[in-house]
Amino acid sequence: MATYAIGDLQGCLDPLHVLLERIRFDPATDRLWFVGDLVNRGPQSLETLRFVRDLGEKAVTVLGNHDIHLLGCRFGARTPRGRDTLEPILAAEDGEELIEWLRGRPLLHHEPSLDWTLVHAGIHPHWTLEQAQTAARETEVAMRTTPAETFFGEIFGNRSDHPEGNPTPIDRQRFAINVFTRMRYCHADGRLDFAEKRPPSEADPDLTPWFALPDRPMADRRIVFGHWSTLGPAKPRGHAWGIDQGCLWGHQLTALRLDDEALFAVDCPGARTPRGGR
Repeated sequence: MATYAIGDLQGCLDPLHVLLERIRFDPATDRLWFVGDLVNRGPQSLETLRFVRDLGEKAVTVLGNHDIHLLGCRFGARTPRGRDTLEPILAAEDGEELIEWLRGRPLLHHEPSLDWTLVHAGIHPHWTLEQAQTAARETEVAMRTTPAETFFGEIFGNRSDHPEGNPTPIDRQRFAINVFTRMRYCHADGRLDFAEKRPPSEADPDLTPWFALPDRPMADRRIVFGHWSTLGPAKPRGHAWGIDQGCLWGHQLTALRLDDEALFAVDCPGARTPRGGR
């Protein structure tokens, strides 16, 4: 039995099939962890969502920013953008079932038996695991139980950018979503930066990758994340593994075997030309 974490799919199902053949995935014994962003911009968003949903208990997936964007589009808080590939999901006969399944996915998954934590973008550098789990659970419950139009009408935006100064539940939940699905860089005081997407070698020197901020309580905990295709090679940064290798942009789709940190990758044909907004 093995558990594999797999990088951002973004609607690229064919490379996933190739990767599963490469790792000899056995659904009878193996499990898959998806780092989120199952959908959008790639050519097979609908098919990808169906495939992962149909894996059932053999797969765990956390929500990414593109998945949240899809939910926002469905519930009237967002509109599809020019390069989005979400319309087939919204128009599908089983679209509502898929949306409800996606709405039920977590923002964070921690498995004590493996001692790994799965998130899309990261865990705030001021948080312990327990604080991150509390923030995730509060937000997940609100996302599933608050009227969807109300919840998704409030959670988008940059105004919640620091763990302090979030006076209401929706402010805390917006901040949690910003951390778990959007974060790359932080300022020295832990405030999130939403603009910088370049690799650390090119970024504003006043910014620090979330996993490199000093005195991070979870520095000794193993985390696997995606979201950051410009970060560079998939490798441990401390104990944090970033495995989004830009499949959508014609690079690679990566699987990390969590049991022994073995890395597997397949080349991707590329569905989009890179530009801002990854």
